[in-house]
Amino acid sequence: YIRQRLDDKPYYHPLATLSYLSATTQRVALGTSVMVLPYHNPVAMAKYVATLDQMSDGRVILGIGAGAMTEEFEALGVSMRQRGALTNESMAVMRELWTSPDPEFDSQRWHFADLKFAPKPKQKPHVPLWIGGASPGAMKRTATMGDGWHPTGLSPDDFQTASETLRQMAVEAGRASDAITMSVRVEVEAHGGPSSDRAQDRARLPGDDVEKMIDGIRAYQNAGVEHIVLALNTGDVARISELMQIISSMVIPSFR
Repeated sequence: YIRQRLDDKPYYHPLATLSYLSATTQRVALGTSVMVLPYHNPVAMAKYVATLDQMSDGRVILGIGAGAMTEEFEALGVSMRQRGALTNESMAVMRELWTSPDPEFDSQRWHFADLKFAPKPKQKPHVPLWIGGASPGAMKRTATMGDGWHPTGLSPDDFQTASETLRQMAVEAGRASDAITMSVRVEVEAHGGPSSDRAQDRARLPGDDVEKMIDGIRAYQNAGVEHIVLALNTGDVARISELMQIISSMVIPSFR
């Protein structure tokens, strides 16, 4: 799962990175955590994601968010105040292109008709759209439009409380209570502490104690999490490799 930023750590472009990984793997899911949807033209985004889904044999999960970094919106010439509406419209545009044989769309920003669009995604009815964040806007977007919910750094207790609210919101919106996949992104401490100032206030899992990591993941499972992304937020490639080996050989088997 690749995140999107303009920062200099470096952050590689998520879809370019996943395109490379799709050619070098066969089974793993290829996800974004998350793409900032207002940064992108939704027609071009729909084309790239559908192509990637076909080439990867249907392994793409598109995690999306409305964005929060003022300086990035300014650098891209995109209105931050309009980010919520841009996200909602972009989701609708992509779904129309992915599912309709003769896509048509008419909104304040996007207008098209008599448009042919191919390839369609491998997955049917379309690539899953998972909504990042736990703000009121993100919760409403997930309840009404999302295929999955994918917040970052919530504790198991907070996740359970919010997910119960979210399921009720989905029912009130006319959807089934189980229509939304429940996912969470949690940092694994690579060096014994949070990777940044922002991470200090978020729930984390220890990277130096396998049993505590397993217990922490199980707490999320008991809180209703169906899918967990373990974020290894460090530029130390050797440590990332070490943690991947630990997780694959000692943690994942506990959940099979």
